[in-house]
Amino acid sequence: MRILHTSDWHLGRSFHRVNLLDAQAAFIDHLVATVRSERVEAVLVAGDVYDRALPGLPAVELFDDALHRLAALGVPTVMISGNHDSARRLGVASGLIERAGVHLRTDPAGCDKPVILADEHGDIALYGLPYLEPALVRDEFGLERAGHTAVLAAAMDRVRADLATRPAGTRSVILAHAFVTGGAACDSERDITVGGVAAVPAGIFDGADYVALGHLHGCQTITEQLRYSGSPLAYSFSEADHRKTMWLVDLGAGGAIAAERLDCPVPRRLARIRGKLDELLGDPALAGHEDAWVEATLTDPHRPHEPMARLRKRFPHTLALAFDPDRADEDALTSYAQRLRGRTDQQIAEDFVAHVRGSGPDRRERAVLSQALDAVRAHAAGTEAN
Repeated sequence: MRILHTSDWHLGRSFHRVNLLDAQAAFIDHLVATVRSERVEAVLVAGDVYDRALPGLPAVELFDDALHRLAALGVPTVMISGNHDSARRLGVASGLIERAGVHLRTDPAGCDKPVILADEHGDIALYGLPYLEPALVRDEFGLERAGHTAVLAAAMDRVRADLATRPAGTRSVILAHAFVTGGAACDSERDITVGGVAAVPAGIFDGADYVALGHLHGCQTITEQLRYSGSPLAYSFSEADHRKTMWLVDLGAGGAIAAERLDCPVPRRLARIRGKLDELLGDPALAGHEDAWVEATLTDPHRPHEPMARLRKRFPHTLALAFDPDRADEDALTSYAQRLRGRTDQQIAEDFVAHVRGSGPDRRERAVLSQALDAVRAHAAGTEAN
């Protein structure tokens, strides 16, 4: 059976305030086209369909479009909820949607109720394990105290018990949303350490023929049978070196695996540049980054004047700005007061915005800051006069 494994769509998410909905729609187009061109027989979506529990209407509309198009292909689709999703909301109307061949698995109580498919080698049982927050699901699994390892182990015990009742030779596919030991994380994943140690051992899934993992945004192979597809788009500059793909998996007789990475569309490349501002603006080796989304880290000993505006003249898609001054040892102890000497209140306020947010204020924001500072000065003058 030919399976397409994807995850972590994060519909509705932006990238440093850049709306990614068009790029996410382009990915859905690519997904549907891939299902057709590669003759996919089952689609797996391993969680984090949405970016937040209460997604905006445009994200919901895009998901609705994806469901209709996948259903129209007549190819079974299995989806689970991730830690960014509201399992209850994502699972609304799942019974009706299932009649169209789209199987939403969002209820922990149903983790041992597989979708049964078949090919020339026999039955395949696909089990969807939604993201299991230990504090919320421990009662379901009869655990007094639980962490991520305990609840996943309990869920897999149920899966194995059900699989034991199936005809001999039934192959098993697991969808899970978890941080498996050995996986490499990045900056755009929401921390799931609440409720115990986040990472779970790969051995929890022993016995499964294929485990389609979600949560980590980099495509990676934990073992031949355990794989993360990663997110189809980059959601942080820490993913600048990622190759965004889906797994095309052929599950053969006896659980044999053949897997191939299929590239996803890239709306714009990411680039991380570092150095003194004048060097970055004049370095011909950086010409290839002029059309990329850029994160710049400036190493000037002192913060340059209007660095974001100057960067954007050469790199118009600069989205993030950080400062890591390359100072001599004697400068390291320079007092805060000395560093501010000679700078106006407006410059200090704008620097603070850039430091906290990663990008400086735009023209409208600079005007608001100026008005606020004027109001403070006027109030102070009035207080002194009284």
